[in-house]
Amino acid sequence: MNNNDHPSRKIRSFVRREGRLTTGQQRALQDLWPRFGLETTATLDLDSVFGRRAPRTLEIGFGNGDALLTMAANQPETDFIGIEVHRPGVGRLLRELEQRALTNVRILREDAVPVLGNCLPDDCLDRLLLFFPDPWHKKRHHKRRIVQAEFIELLARKIKRGGILHMATDWENYAQHMLEVTDRSAAFCNCAGSGNYSPRPDYRPVTKFEQRGQRLGHGVWDLLYERI
Repeated sequence: MNNNDHPSRKIRSFVRREGRLTTGQQRALQDLWPRFGLETTATLDLDSVFGRRAPRTLEIGFGNGDALLTMAANQPETDFIGIEVHRPGVGRLLRELEQRALTNVRILREDAVPVLGNCLPDDCLDRLLLFFPDPWHKKRHHKRRIVQAEFIELLARKIKRGGILHMATDWENYAQHMLEVTDRSAAFCNCAGSGNYSPRPDYRPVTKFEQRGQRLGHGVWDLLYERI
């Protein structure tokens, strides 16, 4: 058997770094997943999932869920879908959703790319958020960055015309990469003008992670694009 006989392995943009679950997170995963979790066996009917028709925002990689919780609490008229592969973060978000009595959030614990490709209908999102994705800062790992031309075109299929793609990173090299890739897409228009970054919109909370970086002198770059 030669190398061509082996099936190619999909390059993932994330690594499953599973920390230890707290008792509360474990309970939340067991007891609250049926209420807030989504399974991806077929294309989702979002009106049925949320029991209403409303603006829809998807966040890819919500981490510990702080930003998603704040946005959902501040925008009850909007439905939010969060995607995250790490169970501690999912468990924490589930617990907080119950404690805050929020009903406008649903969670997917899957790889975002197949979820977008197979489980979400086209033109279903008013806003898509990608905040502080893994920068894969070593040059040999840049191929693992989730923001690539093919990924941007996938997002274009899911975001409605007039909808917004919002990305943010604290790695300047990755910000430049995001800018170059997305500016080249015919499906999106840079809200700040080609080659420019946007100011942070009021709806994006400043997370503890971001605050720590700012104290260390790290910059943060926001990129907003309209689907055209």
